[in-house]
Amino acid sequence: MATKDSRILLLEEEKVLRRAVDLLGLSDEVYEALRLPERVMQVKIPVRRDDGSIAVFVGWRSQHNSALGPYKGGIRFHPAVTMEEVIALSMMMTWKNALAGLPYGGGKGGVRVDPHTLSPRELEQLSRGYIRAMYKYIGPDHDIPAPDVYTNPQIMAWMMDEYYRVSGVHHFGVITGKPKILGGLETRIIATGFGVAVAARETAKKIWGSIEGRTVAVQGYGNAGYYAAKFLHEMGAVIVAVSDSRGGIYSSKGLNPDEVKQVKNKTGSVIYYEKAEKRITNEELLELDVDILVPAAIEDVITKENAPRIKAKLIVEAANGPTTAEADQILAEKGTVVVPDILANAGGVIMSHVEWMNNRIGGLITEEQAKEILETKMSRNTLTLWDYWHRELEPGKHPMRDAAYMLAVSRVVEAMKLRGQL
Repeated sequence: MATKDSRILLLEEEKVLRRAVDLLGLSDEVYEALRLPERVMQVKIPVRRDDGSIAVFVGWRSQHNSALGPYKGGIRFHPAVTMEEVIALSMMMTWKNALAGLPYGGGKGGVRVDPHTLSPRELEQLSRGYIRAMYKYIGPDHDIPAPDVYTNPQIMAWMMDEYYRVSGVHHFGVITGKPKILGGLETRIIATGFGVAVAARETAKKIWGSIEGRTVAVQGYGNAGYYAAKFLHEMGAVIVAVSDSRGGIYSSKGLNPDEVKQVKNKTGSVIYYEKAEKRITNEELLELDVDILVPAAIEDVITKENAPRIKAKLIVEAANGPTTAEADQILAEKGTVVVPDILANAGGVIMSHVEWMNNRIGGLITEEQAKEILETKMSRNTLTLWDYWHRELEPGKHPMRDAAYMLAVSRVVEAMKLRGQL
């Protein structure tokens, strides 16, 4: 979500990049080449409101790095979107795509708007207007947008159709996250949560030999949190606590994720699940005596203040940025393994890649095959990062996040050198 000050977000991304560059022993020139986006576009989008007035919205698209392939990243509609935020998020996508082993660079787009204030017709006009303004700079071989905050498959369908109208070319692969009838994949719905579960399973094998019987607490019960809990439960883990914005529930004997989800859908919150032993706060959930903690809600919930009290041996970040840099270091020194968001929640963009491939080969990939590809990719990526972390750094001194950014940056740098860009 667009909650953090955009200038702080950009500075944090630059700081993470600086750390990775220094750990890799790269030069200041390489840092500067990686820090700046290759292109940033700003557009104005006039929309005729239902009352006949004209509203003008501002939108951006940042194309950060294309050394590994076409730019890839979502489009968000949010009233707090800024150019700095879009640049920072495009940089983040460069590293996420590189770490995931995808043939993509990093991109991100956004429009400063509260979409909840628009009628369906106005929202469609805004979506189409954004593509009309940007269509020369996107395409299946150049830049492939996807849904992000407050955008969805319907908006992607309008955008894909507008691209066809203005370009005259029917490229289903120009946009991912589309409805299934227009070349999308239903597996995308489960992709982020399932990917988190696979990353947790593979890391648990390294720590304990198996994930079966390991206790899990999940903070946040939206799409990612629910599916992470669901698949971890199916893998044999015991989900003892979950929460949403109203609070959490705990049961030492374990919770049924699907039953909890049904209660949340009916009542608006997990706290009304009657089979739970007790209600707890979100803060209490983070400090439970469990094996695995999955923060799947908002950013900066694990801080230097509560990190010393966190008892989980393994933390798998389903949310973006739930752990501050100070907390990350404290946890590393405690021996707590934190699987960073850049790896753990990459299931969505991996599934976007599968959808993009499927569009280009005529829709031959089945939903079962898509899920199998996602599982294989997440499993391999987790084990690759684990091995790199233990080979290149001291885990008790450096968090896994350091290794993740080092590996991602090194891949981008190698591609830039081979292209003659460095």
